[in-house]
Amino acid sequence: MNTVIYLRASTDEQDATRAQIELESFAKENGLTVVDTFVENASGSTLERPELNNMLRSIRKGEVLLVESIDRLTRLNAEDWEKLKSLLNDKAVKLVVKDIPTTYGNLTINTNEVTQSIMKAVNTMLIEILSAMAREDYTKRRERQKQGIAKAKAQGKYKGKPANQAKHDEIMKLKRENPELSQRDIADKAKCSVGTVNRVLKGSA
Repeated sequence: MNTVIYLRASTDEQDATRAQIELESFAKENGLTVVDTFVENASGSTLERPELNNMLRSIRKGEVLLVESIDRLTRLNAEDWEKLKSLLNDKAVKLVVKDIPTTYGNLTINTNEVTQSIMKAVNTMLIEILSAMAREDYTKRRERQKQGIAKAKAQGKYKGKPANQAKHDEIMKLKRENPELSQRDIADKAKCSVGTVNRVLKGSA
């Protein structure tokens, strides 16, 4: 079965490719043929992720989408999660989550129609529960972060997140030496998000 891997980390400082070798090994061990890999640094709380949308455009009908865990694919609110599922369902994409063994077992075990229906229902339930937990975890962490910032500000200790000056310098150098490059091209070369490129270039304007 042709398989597409999707990898995500939340910030530019995190290694989005951390699980790539592990997922490639998992695919090989289980007879899945990796045909493409999409990697990005972006929040899982939004559908506006460049590589996620590239993946959704390029994945073919009936192919497998392999992710490490549900929270790598989604920390979306309920409405956006329904939109993402609809986009995957429109192409009959089979979602395999390494951390949920039944999502793969249902593809490979020859069972009768009743058992397949039960397995599908179990997988759907597990994915829904874990996607809700991923969103709740995101929301709680954001709230704790806001509370911490508010407390630090009240105490006069908050200085904001320090800029990654080396990354900023790299972005500026790429734009200066290659004015024709798009923000997407610069982000790919600098291994950062388009949003980061946008913020740096706006700040230099």
